[in-house]
Amino acid sequence: MTSRSGSTRSSRSTRAGARRRGAAETLRAEQKAASEEVATGKREGRDVAATLERLKSLSGEVKALGEQARSAEARLQELLRSLPNIPDPTAAEPEDEVLRVVGDASKRGHDHLELAGERIDMERGARLSGSRFSYLRGDLVMLELALVQWAMDKLRGEGFEPVIPPVLVREQALFGTGMLPDTEQQIYHVPADDLYLAGTSEVALASLHAGEIVDAADLPLRYAGFSPCFRREAGAGGKDTRGIFRVHQFDKVEMFSFVEPDAGADEHDRLLAIEEEIFSELEVPYRVVNIAVNDLGASAAKKYDIEAWLPGQGRFREVTSTSNTTDFQARRLEIRMRREGARPEPLYTLNGTAVAVSRTLIALLENGQRDDGSIALPAVLRPYGAPAELPSAVGSAASSP
Repeated sequence: MTSRSGSTRSSRSTRAGARRRGAAETLRAEQKAASEEVATGKREGRDVAATLERLKSLSGEVKALGEQARSAEARLQELLRSLPNIPDPTAAEPEDEVLRVVGDASKRGHDHLELAGERIDMERGARLSGSRFSYLRGDLVMLELALVQWAMDKLRGEGFEPVIPPVLVREQALFGTGMLPDTEQQIYHVPADDLYLAGTSEVALASLHAGEIVDAADLPLRYAGFSPCFRREAGAGGKDTRGIFRVHQFDKVEMFSFVEPDAGADEHDRLLAIEEEIFSELEVPYRVVNIAVNDLGASAAKKYDIEAWLPGQGRFREVTSTSNTTDFQARRLEIRMRREGARPEPLYTLNGTAVAVSRTLIALLENGQRDDGSIALPAVLRPYGAPAELPSAVGSAASSP
């Protein structure tokens, strides 16, 4: 992650740039006076050669100082780009803090590939696109579609407007959300069009109001985005290579909120409560983790993760996160709000995963497994087209890891 330091360097750069701009202004004033003196001298027939020489010298000095000031400003912007958000005082320190565990986290059993069999086809996915790609087949497709439809319907009931955003975005959108410079090693770039494949619809949703002034009376604005997501997973060699836990392409339902600053903390709690409700209704045991300061990433002032219990691994693994990014993204994307009779000011943005589909499927398969390898699926998904259960695939020709 980006280092949470560097403010001293940026302050020095700011002061140096200000000194150069001040010196340039002084010289411009002297240059103007000399020009007036030359004009007056010529009208009066006096010798102005010395003044002209001084004017020439001043022009060179003003130009040099201007270039130095521009260079200092560029350096300042470079340093500012590297500065992360200021951590919230309640963010965990020095290590992650487990806040609560919900449900029975003792079950052990088969992992999702053993349970899914050919319904998760890693071998053919790898032949098509390389490692960490898969085909999802048969009943698991219907399960995914039901899961997404249920999640979007639930979020709409919570006041979130459904959005299907573009997944190819410009660099400014990634910079605005803090993905650049911070996670560039994880992002797919399309050089021919100078566009990037987004790793989360947070990027597009944050830019929905970029450059706008929002009426404070219209806040909060809440959006539920559904999109495919793309991550290179650079640096994850040999880590979670089995199955669909860590893949290059997956689908996700993302929550995003624009709120007034004094509503930020309550909105963060609200997003977390929705995430918890989702996994409770899906009958998946989980725990809530307050993330440590050093693991927050560039944009977040505070972040909670929900970690689902995965019986196939015998441990909790991250399935969602929700972050309060305060005014960090709003300032970068120039999103402001205006209260009645007041000047525009930055607002707050927050994001939270509702459903990261591939990891949620893992949690459903592994926690729903029965002794015979069949899988019971949550009742809440049946009205949306999910089967009540999946037949056992254990012992059949399963997908390669």
